[in-house]
Amino acid sequence: MSIERINELRDILRRLSREYYELDAPSVSDQEYDRYMQELIELENQYPEAYDPESPTQKVGGKVLEGFNKVAHKEVMLSLGNAYNFEDLQAFDERVRNEVGNVEYVVECKIDGLAMSLIYDEGKLQMAVTRGDGTVGEDVTNNVLTIRSIPRTIDFKGPMELRGEVYMPKASFEHLNAIRRERGEDEFANPRNAAAGSIRQLDSRIAASRKLDAFWYTYVNAENDGMTTHEQCLERFAQLGFHCNEERRVCKTIQDAWDYIQEMTEKRNDLAFDIDGMVLKVNSLADQRRLGATIKTPKWAIAYKFPAEEVITKLHDIMITVGRTGKITPNAVLEPVRVAGTSVSAATLHNEDMINAKDVRVNDFVVIRKAGDIIPEVVRALPERREADSKPYVFPTICPICGSKLIRFEDEANHYCINQDCPARVVESIIHFASRDAMDIDTLGDKKVEFLHNHGWLNTVEDIYKLKNHREDLLQCEGYKEKSVDKLLNAIEDSKQNPLEDLIFGLGIRQVGKKAAKILAQQFQTMDKLMLAEKETLTKIHDIGEITADAILAFFAEEKNQQLIEALKHEGLRMDSDQIEKVESYFTNKTVVLTGSLERMTRDEAKDLLEKYGANVSGSVSKKTDLVIYGENAGSKLQKALQLNIETMDEVSFISEVNRYETT
Repeated sequence: MSIERINELRDILRRLSREYYELDAPSVSDQEYDRYMQELIELENQYPEAYDPESPTQKVGGKVLEGFNKVAHKEVMLSLGNAYNFEDLQAFDERVRNEVGNVEYVVECKIDGLAMSLIYDEGKLQMAVTRGDGTVGEDVTNNVLTIRSIPRTIDFKGPMELRGEVYMPKASFEHLNAIRRERGEDEFANPRNAAAGSIRQLDSRIAASRKLDAFWYTYVNAENDGMTTHEQCLERFAQLGFHCNEERRVCKTIQDAWDYIQEMTEKRNDLAFDIDGMVLKVNSLADQRRLGATIKTPKWAIAYKFPAEEVITKLHDIMITVGRTGKITPNAVLEPVRVAGTSVSAATLHNEDMINAKDVRVNDFVVIRKAGDIIPEVVRALPERREADSKPYVFPTICPICGSKLIRFEDEANHYCINQDCPARVVESIIHFASRDAMDIDTLGDKKVEFLHNHGWLNTVEDIYKLKNHREDLLQCEGYKEKSVDKLLNAIEDSKQNPLEDLIFGLGIRQVGKKAAKILAQQFQTMDKLMLAEKETLTKIHDIGEITADAILAFFAEEKNQQLIEALKHEGLRMDSDQIEKVESYFTNKTVVLTGSLERMTRDEAKDLLEKYGANVSGSVSKKTDLVIYGENAGSKLQKALQLNIETMDEVSFISEVNRYETT
């Protein structure tokens, strides 16, 4: 089976390479291609008997096209190995330092264009050659000469070969696609394809009309010119009139390199050209020679690929989970893929309406992303890659855990299992109650709750506070030592003193999140007053709408929930709130958003201060936002605030304003 998969992957990669390098019309994303390649590399390492010199893992680039003269490179044009996170870069750095000792790196932008080699002699451009398959490329001199930034003559008489990337600036790309739209022609998918397609035109007038540019970053015969470092090579290029990307930095350590990468990650969308990562190169040319290369990649350089904002993968199945409130959530089971730097194998599909609206089906290829860079979600399906016998997904009508009929409340998109004794609901409600954001019972995590439930000791939330009666039973269980059991029981006892807001959130009332629980605790001060609250009173509270009010009333109307609260009172849990003295201030009644990294306090500390001074702290920027307070590396929220002309305040100004009230 594995040998068959190796052959299948080789066929897939050959086809995709032809689409990318020869046709300039890739059918899959770079991330998909990289995933296939990585799988093949791993399998070939597992099965060395399957070695084939013609495997895509042993090749660089694609074939040489017909229509251009073939030119053999004097020195092979290699591709770069990839890194996807800081750990990959650390491993690269460790290999380099183990080989050559202390080094510094030049960190440059990874231009998303077409690799090119320029050959000069006697001060004149002799030839421009594409990478091709790395050994033999295409003579595209006539087309490259149409790029105005490339000098035909230089003030250097000796032989010179330099390599770099021909690219299409974003402005040129937008202009070109606008023209193609007007003509009814297919638009280019991205600037890289547009640049490659332009250079491979047999009519150089077409290339001239595309307004291409180029950056140069490799001096093949540098040492003949007295160069000793890569940075010197780039400075030499600039002296001779070549475009070199000024967005680069010499870094002494891999941490310095990583810090610069993070800086460029924030900046990348503001550049006039596309980049899809950053390249690290050992600065010393002597160290580069000592490190050498594999058959495909140099050992002295590596490309860090930016985390994909959206990637394509296959949806193998749709699994249903039951939450603590009985809410039914459909989840996509995915072919594992890297998104925003981490591996993702599942993503939320939210509810039946979303599945229907996006027409997501089992075995579809789908586009996924991380919402807010945290939660994976399915963006859309790709019906053009769908199997012929594909059928729409049918949402279940019964609970997959207990078999009860699912219901959907009016004006809500979600389905619910309303059986309070559903095993999934029981376990999830206990896990939620004990979680960090709720009662914060240390060591009572998911697996331990499931274990204790399976032994019959945790069947309701109030059973948590009766575990002390099972201490001797727990000590008989494998892995439950006296110290760990006592730590758990002490954490349970300590949680009784948590303020009302933690308890409200821990109860798992539908529609009541952490923020709403805090608002309710501050408003009513005691559990008894909250239980007696009327709808009109609830809906007058900021951020408590009708749906949330109805959910609160429905929860406290159920006899079983009333009994739960009485049982928790009997166990000694605190049923009142911390008194928060609010101070009139500049922030009173303003909706405030915090963004970026604060240096003098944590985000939670800043939030507590704002609430103390009467602000309503929100997590997102909208037209209703009054103020955005920002720290270092503030991103899209700050940009949106500026676009909407919302007032902004840096951390220093915020602290200065707060100190006015702290000292009075």
